Amino acid sequence: MKLQDKVAIITGGAGGIGGGMAKAMVKEGAIVVIVDVNEQLGKEMEKQLQEFSPESMFIQADLTDHANLKNIVEEIVKKYGRLNVLVNNAHASRQTMFAETPKEELDLSFNTGFYPTWYLMQAAYPYLKESKGNVINFASGAGINGHETQAAYAAAKEAIRGISRVTANEWGRDGINVNIISPVADSPGVRAWAEAQPEYYQAVLSKIPLGRFGHVEEDIGRVAVFLASEDSKYITGQTIMVDGGTTQLR
Repeated sequence: MKLQDKVAIITGGAGGIGGGMAKAMVKEGAIVVIVDVNEQLGKEMEKQLQEFSPESMFIQADLTDHANLKNIVEEIVKKYGRLNVLVNNAHASRQTMFAETPKEELDLSFNTGFYPTWYLMQAAYPYLKESKGNVINFASGAGINGHETQAAYAAAKEAIRGISRVTANEWGRDGINVNIISPVADSPGVRAWAEAQPEYYQAVLSKIPLGRFGHVEEDIGRVAVFLASEDSKYITGQTIMVDGGTTQLR
């Protein structure tokens, strides 16, 4: 039970990679609070999590309401008395070629991904300092490798990597670890993409050395458990490529 009694916040935790991480963490003893805009999926996930961790819960929230993010963190700390792990997973975007990308799509990506990560980290900082906790942020091969049609998403993801490296340096003296996962996973979004663009999907799949997309719980979730646990206390400021070998950072 690597995360026994640790309290974790996971944004976008109602399904996909967020849901996979939430399941992996409760099975290791964590109390997980998933924050998501989708009420139906959030309540369904809450029931699944409570089978392993009765204290885990779902909070419905629109992460683009940036002024409310501090209140969410404080509500959670008031309820449980502590915060050990913050996972900034939620992010929405649209795919458009760079020259045709309007400001609205750039705003969507930053308002759902970068700014919530920024404000939640600021709100969580004093509590993570107290617990000597962990932050897990998310990057993407879209930014690291420069995938076509992903300019807005890539820009926000690389901005997240930037602030993660800065805070890893600033918060290291406080005992807070800040790391980044860059995943390739068989999420609902990937399945929809596979149906819409099967040839492109197969082309991407063929370039994964391990020959498959990752499982949201068994692959991505287990790495998140590691980064949230005491096993990773001497790792910070790192981008962990959980992508089957697709990207090999130099």
